[in-house]
Amino acid sequence: MAPALRDRPRRRPLRGIAVAIALGVVLGGCGRQSIVSPRSPQTHDIRTLWWWMLGVGGIVFLGAIVMLTMAYLRRDVRGLPFIGDREPIAQGLVVMFGIAIPLVVLVALFGVSDVYLIDSTSPPDPRTTAMTVEVIGHQWWWEVHYRGTGAVTANEIHIPVETRVNVVATSADVIHSFWVPQLARKIDEVPGRQNRVLLYADRPGSYRGQCAEFCGAQHAHMALYVIAQPMAQFRAWLAAMSAPARNPSGGAAAIGRRLFEADQCASCHQIRGVTAPVTVGPDLTHLATRSSLAAATIPNRPSYLERWIANPQSIKPGDRMPDLGLPRWQISDIVAYLDSLR
Repeated sequence: MAPALRDRPRRRPLRGIAVAIALGVVLGGCGRQSIVSPRSPQTHDIRTLWWWMLGVGGIVFLGAIVMLTMAYLRRDVRGLPFIGDREPIAQGLVVMFGIAIPLVVLVALFGVSDVYLIDSTSPPDPRTTAMTVEVIGHQWWWEVHYRGTGAVTANEIHIPVETRVNVVATSADVIHSFWVPQLARKIDEVPGRQNRVLLYADRPGSYRGQCAEFCGAQHAHMALYVIAQPMAQFRAWLAAMSAPARNPSGGAAAIGRRLFEADQCASCHQIRGVTAPVTVGPDLTHLATRSSLAAATIPNRPSYLERWIANPQSIKPGDRMPDLGLPRWQISDIVAYLDSLR
């Protein structure tokens, strides 16, 4: 019995690999950064181009499989009556799938992507947009300014629905790439230069974006959210973001404010109306209104904020925020203060 068992083919590893690949494909399609679920006219055109590229690429791939199969059959079963001489057919397939189809496809894709699509997704004329948002990439977070207002935030961009927004992007250190797949094409953020892109959402929602240019150890954890709101909600949000921080009336929050100002926190982070302007770290004036921390790495909840202050390197290794060695009671009071900044 033992030799017979040893002679059986081991299929479990292959099954495991197949299951892993299938799960990867399924889970990969469930992400919130999808080019196949557009929410703007520009990304709708990009999705259409992508599907055409996938379809034509699939046809060319199947043609290559057919040619490989014919070559295999001619080599291994040559002389059988049902094979015969297929040389003219093989030559025709090579010309079709190796020359004709690729040539036609490449010319067509060049015309669509480099002529039509570039024009339809080109940076907007500022005179045709309702507002301008400045986005500055840092290692590894996003600084956001609303031109003409005092509103400053980080890692979240609020826009009104069905409104053309001019995004002006640059970088404070290395090359980054601003990309919100459901709303706009990607643009590079280059130090010393400004690139622009149109941001437009045809319905309310929260749309995840990502740095699409490798920029260091925490590149994968440099994300942001674009939140599209009805115009009335957006105006109320913008007015609140333009106002300075409110002073806590007392309790742990008031103690936390004094600790924040006295410690190294104020040397890296600005709280408008409380601390001097600095741009080493994100502006924290209305931190409690944001949905995430550390560029969408963790949720914005007091428990996560305590962990972040106590040991930021355990959450985002290589990040420039140091461990200040604060005792637990001081961290709790600082978190109480930051949680009051709404």
